[in-house]
Amino acid sequence: MRNVTTLIEQMTLEEKAGLCSGDNFWRTKGVERLGIPAINLSDGPHGLRAQGEEQDHLGVNDSKPATCFPTASGLASSWSVELLEQLGAALGDEAQAEGLHVVLGPGANIKRSPLCGRNFEYFSEDPLLSSHLAAAHIRGTQSRGVGSSLKHFVANNQEHRRMSVDARIDERTLREIYLASFEYAVKEAQPWTVMCAYNRVNGDYCSEHQRLLTGILRDEWGFEGFVVSDWAAVNERVPGLAAGMELEMPASGGERDAQIVAAVREGQLDEAVLDQAVTRLLTIFFRAVDARLEDAGFDAEAHHQLARRIARASMVLLQNDGTLPLANDQRVAVIGEFAERPRYQGGGSSHVNATRVEPLLEALKTRGASFDYTKGFEIDRDTPDQQLEQDAATAASHADVAVLCLGLPDRHESEGYDRTHLNLPANQLALIEAVTAAQPNTVVVLANGAPIVMPWAGRVSAILEGYLGGQAIGAALADLLYGEASPSGKLAETFPQRLEDNPVHLNFPGEGDVVRYGEGIFVGYRYHDTHDVAPLFPFGHGLSYSRFDYANLALSAETFDGRDSLTVGVDITNRGDREASDIVQLYVSDQTQTVPVATQALRGFDRVTLAPGATERVELTLARRDFCWYDAERGDWRLPTGTFEIRIGASSRDIRLQQCLEVQGDATPLPVIDRNTLLGDLKAHDGAVRVLREHLADIAEELPMLNALMEKEGKDDLMEAMGHYLPLRAVISFSSFTEARLSALLEDLKALA
Repeated sequence: MRNVTTLIEQMTLEEKAGLCSGDNFWRTKGVERLGIPAINLSDGPHGLRAQGEEQDHLGVNDSKPATCFPTASGLASSWSVELLEQLGAALGDEAQAEGLHVVLGPGANIKRSPLCGRNFEYFSEDPLLSSHLAAAHIRGTQSRGVGSSLKHFVANNQEHRRMSVDARIDERTLREIYLASFEYAVKEAQPWTVMCAYNRVNGDYCSEHQRLLTGILRDEWGFEGFVVSDWAAVNERVPGLAAGMELEMPASGGERDAQIVAAVREGQLDEAVLDQAVTRLLTIFFRAVDARLEDAGFDAEAHHQLARRIARASMVLLQNDGTLPLANDQRVAVIGEFAERPRYQGGGSSHVNATRVEPLLEALKTRGASFDYTKGFEIDRDTPDQQLEQDAATAASHADVAVLCLGLPDRHESEGYDRTHLNLPANQLALIEAVTAAQPNTVVVLANGAPIVMPWAGRVSAILEGYLGGQAIGAALADLLYGEASPSGKLAETFPQRLEDNPVHLNFPGEGDVVRYGEGIFVGYRYHDTHDVAPLFPFGHGLSYSRFDYANLALSAETFDGRDSLTVGVDITNRGDREASDIVQLYVSDQTQTVPVATQALRGFDRVTLAPGATERVELTLARRDFCWYDAERGDWRLPTGTFEIRIGASSRDIRLQQCLEVQGDATPLPVIDRNTLLGDLKAHDGAVRVLREHLADIAEELPMLNALMEKEGKDDLMEAMGHYLPLRAVISFSSFTEARLSALLEDLKALA
């Protein structure tokens, strides 16, 4: 048993500072004379990228073979905590086999804009779904004695100028959306490390943001591990260390270690701060090496089949007129180069050297399907090719069904840059025109990491969103196309009809090094549902080869005061003739009008698999926080009083059942009291109303604007509105009230606090 305190006492100042940066690109430093080990880190949100001698952080150089699972955009569409845990455990097993101690992932950044080039690495536009899936990913990996690094903390929502941009976010939005996407994962799963983001938030770099790294992450959420920088995210090393960023990666050549030493010796940095950082580092370092398994290995084929099952559960049937599933005796024209050269992962630091890749053509041959293949377009160029299009149209006309394999090439979306539009390449759009003119039964299969617009959707029979489905993408697609399994994925993000319909359109990617989050909390479906902007496909949408009925919604109580939990129960029945899965979605609608809120917000979900005709009772739990909004002025979560609506849906736009609930919320706090306090703000507080009536009773006749306050008979909308927004100081201007009396009134109001 090691005594970390004793070890720190034995270390030199230089040794302690040296532990706070890497030894090379992927390895930390150790102190051999004291038996302090180094640990190895690797990219790996959906597959490991363990490298040999040629190391980089952008996926340029080769890495060792590893299973490539679907990327986060697809994983999130499974809405499956169980599958995310299985994936995490598989990553942990492979990390053990490669001698790795920490896997860099998952990424829990919110999908603020569909243009973000790295959206394929992030789960959702919804913080509850994102944080719960991230927690499951972490639990799985760490169950194998390998640490996770939850990233990128926080508001790393674009690639444009990502290492310098300042995300200007109001406090309520930061808390309810962007921090909330990390909060549950930190509190519930306790990742061994958290990776800070490149960007700034409200002026300060995340790598030296004391309020984020210490005030919120540690003091409020109870994070117990260490914070590691994103690679080259450090701005000023000493302020970063003081803020709570313990490990700089990659190696700095000793220069920044020397800055730490100098800061301590010159009295600019308390050595106790350095000691605390080293304590956090050593705690994880020793935990990691103690959990190391000798002669660890993994079953590559078993992991490939797991990747297939996860991909199958993650794909989303967006539209279907009955053309799917395909029958074995149908002659199918498979068109599109993605069928033989699948795009199954994103570009950049998460790029995996897959153990093997199973394209759709290979999977169709394996199952003995009756098909012909035509290239249709070239992945490596966007220009239409009339000959390829004509060949495709001819093949389609001779088939019973055409299956178009389309999507976004690597160059269209990647880490490092954002998209500028949501369109498919021009050659694919031309191919759709040619094939649908020749074959009315056309199925589109998509490979993309983020939403696209589909002005052609009305011309095709079915659309299957495959996302970036990992190395088993072809087998998973074949399983769904031929009905070996029913599609069960649901969108974890909104697909807009047009780019202009996205709520951040006018605030992305910003001006210079500033991006303003002017849309506030109204991100994704929160905007579309609240402002009634019809999406192409809504959040939570996904079709099945079966049909599900919802019934018997019941709440465990008719009222709620936030002290206990509330159970929401509903029956779900599979009315189809095959086993299938559905995702029950629980939304809460705040109708109190206390503050501006989204029409509804996701507050629970469950993935259910049912045999034909089977019924299952699903119970979901709501707690106080699920009804709260964040009061930035008081720095706390507030529970409003009034009516809420509990909604059960198959998507945010397909609400099946709903029931009202009366909530008894927090006492209304007294507003800040000064001469500019508005009468209307005081009227919500009973004590303040009493004081106002005592002080203003004798001038009420002079001031009709006080009629509502004094509960006088008769209603005058103009006077009531003017009185509601009247500052206390203005009472003097409209009556015989004096400055002396105003001072006395303010004193009595402040005494209520």
